[in-house]
Amino acid sequence: MLTAAFKALGDLFSPDFRSVLFKALGLTLALFIAVLIAVEVLLVSLTQFSWPWADWVLGVGTGLALLVAFFFLMSPVTAAFAGLFLDQIAEKVEARHYPQDRRGTPLPTSRAIMTALQFFIVVLVVNLAVLPVVLFGVGAIALVAANAYLLSREYFEMVAMRHMPSEEAKILRRENGPSVFVAGLLPAALSLVPIVNLAVPLFATSYFTHLFKSVRASSA
Repeated sequence: MLTAAFKALGDLFSPDFRSVLFKALGLTLALFIAVLIAVEVLLVSLTQFSWPWADWVLGVGTGLALLVAFFFLMSPVTAAFAGLFLDQIAEKVEARHYPQDRRGTPLPTSRAIMTALQFFIVVLVVNLAVLPVVLFGVGAIALVAANAYLLSREYFEMVAMRHMPSEEAKILRRENGPSVFVAGLLPAALSLVPIVNLAVPLFATSYFTHLFKSVRASSA
C-alpha cells in the first residue's frame, strides 16, 4: 500500500502526467470560481439593502459560507472528475509501470460519465448526512471514514472495470474489502486539505491502479 502511494506520488509529478494534472486543476478551479461568481451575482440582483455596509456583510458572509461548503463538497467533486480523467491516467500508469501486462480497455464515455454522476450524488448525500456531526469530536473521523469507503469503492472498481466486467470488479473489491478501505483513507484525508485536494482525482487514480495490479497479482 505504501509502495502504491509512493509510486502514485511519483506519477503525479512526472512529465507524462503534467498536462493532465494542469487540465484537471484548471477545470476544478474554473468550476468553483464560476459557482462563486454566479452566487455573488445572484445575491446582488436579489438583495438590495439601504445600507452599503449590509451589502458588504452579506457578500463577505456568503463568500465565507461558500468556502466552507467547498471544503466539505470537495470529495463529491473529486469523485465526479475521476470519471473524466481515469482512463487517461490509468493508461499512462500501465504503460509506464506495467508494459508487459495487457492494457486495459477504456470505459465507454457515456458509461464513465454516468458512473461519475451517480457516484457524485451518493458521495454528496453521505457528506451532507455526516456534516451535522462534524462539529463533534468524532465528526471529522466519520467524514474521513465515509469518504474512504466511497472513494476506495469507486476508484478501485472503475480501474478494475478496464480489465474485467463490472460484476467481477465488484466481487474482487468485496473480496479485498478491508485492504481497499484502508487504502481509501489516504485520498479521503487528502480531500480535506485545501489546494492538495485539487490533485486527488489524479493521485487516487494512479494509486488505485497500482493497488489493483497488486491485488490481482496476489489473487492470480
